[in-house]
Amino acid sequence: MTDISPASETVVPIPARAPTPLPAPPLARLPSIRPPRHPDLAPGHTRFVCQVAYDGTAFLGWQSQAGGNTIQDAIERRLAQIFGTPVRIHGSGRTDAGVHADAQVFHFDAAWKHSTETLTHAFRTGLPKGIQVFSVATGRANFHARFSARGKRYRYQIYEGFAPPMLARYHCSTGAKRLDVDAMRDAAALLLGVHDFTAFGGRHGSGHDGENPVKDLRRLDVSRQGPRISIVTEASGYLYKMVRRLSGGLMQVGIGRLTPAQLLAYREARVSLAMVPAALACGLVMEKVFYRLPANAHPLFRNVSTTDGDT
Repeated sequence: MTDISPASETVVPIPARAPTPLPAPPLARLPSIRPPRHPDLAPGHTRFVCQVAYDGTAFLGWQSQAGGNTIQDAIERRLAQIFGTPVRIHGSGRTDAGVHADAQVFHFDAAWKHSTETLTHAFRTGLPKGIQVFSVATGRANFHARFSARGKRYRYQIYEGFAPPMLARYHCSTGAKRLDVDAMRDAAALLLGVHDFTAFGGRHGSGHDGENPVKDLRRLDVSRQGPRISIVTEASGYLYKMVRRLSGGLMQVGIGRLTPAQLLAYREARVSLAMVPAALACGLVMEKVFYRLPANAHPLFRNVSTTDGDT
């Protein structure tokens, strides 16, 4: 059975009253993220923009690590084989060990004399099982997979009870616990909007702890289909572990350990506590990255992004 309260995070007793919120800082606007200046492409080089899907179970997350067992490492090894030289890729964001993706986006620059279809085929024949680059397109020289993004969508998948083997790999099982989905929806509605989400962030340990915690949480939906429960969220951006802690907080409401009001007060207190644990990585899927693009953009971009300036 998979417990929805990870053993690594001790759940402290719920106080009799919700935490006292600290005075909220003024939120005049979201942080403005300026993309870095891009040098001109080297002669004969093209900026390629790709979509990749992966089963993150066997990998240590997206970002390259010394051991080499990450999604980025696997893709860069294949690119080095294709081009005969090291090629660095840049992703739209990082996913933790065990987290999956339907449409992660990355870009790289390289000299390639053949079609993008040929490059796509080269990817498909040399990547490890569990990783598939399924779309490759040429992009503008100033496009950046991370800094050009205007938002992301994630889905967290829960199985109420004991998930069968074919689903357990991609769901967080609740075992004997049952979830009150209506209470979870009430709590989700209270969290929407532009707020400081420090309480739902985790320590990254990679130099990104200083990220602006103010995010625009545009969507946080909870739905049920039989024993399968989904939490879908869209936001301007996310702190490290923010999606998993949002999901963990809603699950704490679902099992009755927190009320919707207590979860709201927890966010307002802006202090990360074990009373809201990060939900297990296996249930999380990166579904979509949003970009602001012209209507005549390449079909790849129309599939994974929007032309709506609000996303």
